[in-house]
Amino acid sequence: MHEVKVYDSSGNLKKVISIKKLNNRSKKQLESPSLFRKNKRAGKPPAKPAKPENTDTP
Repeated sequence: MHEVKVYDSSGNLKKVISIKKLNNRSKKQLESPSLFRKNKRAGKPPAKPAKPENTDTP
């Protein structure tokens, strides 16, 4: 594993993530993968469906 360099949109170096921190992150991810879920809304129930309009009106 190599250190990771993070750049901003203009190309300036923001930070360097060390190998030690990357190893710690991978250990945490193995223990509890739900902490690193990309889709944070996956645990919420889906929205209620829209009510159909009443078509029986005279």
